Amino acid sequence: MSRALHPFEELVELDAEAVRSWCARSLDALGREREEIDAINVYPVADGDTGTNLYLTAEAAHQAVEAVFAASAPTPDTAETVRAMAHGALLGARGNSGTILSQLLRGMAGVLADGCDGDHLARALGEAAGAARRAVAHPVEGTILTVASAAAGACAAGGGLVDVARNAHDGARNALAATPGQLDVLERAGVVDAGGRGLVTVLSALLETVTGQTPPPAAEAPITPAPPEDCPAEDGPAYEVIYLLEAGDEAVELLRSRLDALGESLVVVGGDGLWNVHVHVDDAGAAVEAGVEAGRPHRIRITHFAADSAAASARGERAQRAVVAVVPGEGLAGLCAEAGATTVRTLPGEQPAGDELLDAIRRAHAREVVLLPNDTDLRQTAAAAAERARAEGIRVALIPTRAAVQGIAALAVHEPDRRFDEDVVAMTAAAGATRYAELAVAERQSFTSAGVCQAGDILGLIEGDVAVIGTDLTETARTVLDRMLSAGGELVTLVVADDTPPGLAPDLEAHVRRGYLAVDTTTYHAGAGAPPLLIGVE
Repeated sequence: MSRALHPFEELVELDAEAVRSWCARSLDALGREREEIDAINVYPVADGDTGTNLYLTAEAAHQAVEAVFAASAPTPDTAETVRAMAHGALLGARGNSGTILSQLLRGMAGVLADGCDGDHLARALGEAAGAARRAVAHPVEGTILTVASAAAGACAAGGGLVDVARNAHDGARNALAATPGQLDVLERAGVVDAGGRGLVTVLSALLETVTGQTPPPAAEAPITPAPPEDCPAEDGPAYEVIYLLEAGDEAVELLRSRLDALGESLVVVGGDGLWNVHVHVDDAGAAVEAGVEAGRPHRIRITHFAADSAAASARGERAQRAVVAVVPGEGLAGLCAEAGATTVRTLPGEQPAGDELLDAIRRAHAREVVLLPNDTDLRQTAAAAAERARAEGIRVALIPTRAAVQGIAALAVHEPDRRFDEDVVAMTAAAGATRYAELAVAERQSFTSAGVCQAGDILGLIEGDVAVIGTDLTETARTVLDRMLSAGGELVTLVVADDTPPGLAPDLEAHVRRGYLAVDTTTYHAGAGAPPLLIGVE
């Protein structure tokens, strides 16, 4: 995916290409500074991930803008571009600071959609700062909120685009330098606020976009973090909970009250029926249940701070090799985790984004990683994530597994003590020797390679193509199995979901025993969120 940069010229008004350039420059700059920002992250939790969260949030905004450009000819209008930027950030927001950054971009987009000259930019920054404060349950000074307010205040008088962008950047930079005097935990650690520094980076990218010149670095001496023993950890909740939520305004207001009583660092951003919820709590289940009562939560992410901190302290010594596998259903995730793999869960109708795959590769914390996408449609996304991980010095091999059963077969022959290339060859061979099928329920009438199906019909897909159309799940599964075994096979793998009739797997096992004496059968339970039945034949 290209990152278009605007020509080096001073701008009078932001256009779609300039917004695109701003997103690209922000992403590049946060990528360069990610580790430094992570290193000074001590508030609200010293979990060392603020730079990474801001980078992933900016990446989601950038990808949304690139998608708009790819779908428009010749170019999208500016309003569409700024809305895409804000919407992408909302969907991909990570952590406390990333969630606030998404709200800042959303607040700006509401004004910039009507105009992008200097006066509009000044108003946009003011609206953004106000929206971000309203999104935080208990605003604290000395944070990204303070830096955003200072940026808005410094350019409130308006003027030309360049002057507004420069004044906002300078105001933010000055406010950032003052943050240690506003927040005790920053002063004790000898650092500026990590989220605020990330925002200065984003505003620096904006100034570079409108002037064509890289802003000079801050004049003050760099602030370096104190040794860990000089910075005692703050007591606080055990879990960070983040999810997207589809809900109405009234339900969200009730949710705010309930989550505020459950924990701290509550940030709820978004609007128009879609919200990003972030909170630190001791009872992660209660935080998710509150979301279920308010509407439809999805992309749920729960991080245990103690485990995250322990992982961070162990980062000095990477494992030699790890496997990252994309799997549907909790059961398969548990199965792969028991086998030593780092897993990425898929949800019905949703695929993991590239940043989720990259995050999983990083979490695996190994010098060598084998990536199993287990889905044909994920091939390009997985390839892009692998390439980005390689740029960070991680050796990644992508095995193009097209189904979960192929991933299981590959994982079964994985030997971390073997040479990397030999291990990858063995895993690739095992996956390639596994034919796969899936049973699904047709959602609507449609034409398929096996004929016309009606809504509610059972579809038997072999190697991704509809091969059988039936009305009974068991009969259709038998037919699919017979077709697959007609070409031979030694082992049948059945993967059943929670809502699959309990007698299906035993029936199919008996069917194989009766008709194929030399074929073994093994059954796994995928849990919730998986297709009714997955079949593998090795």
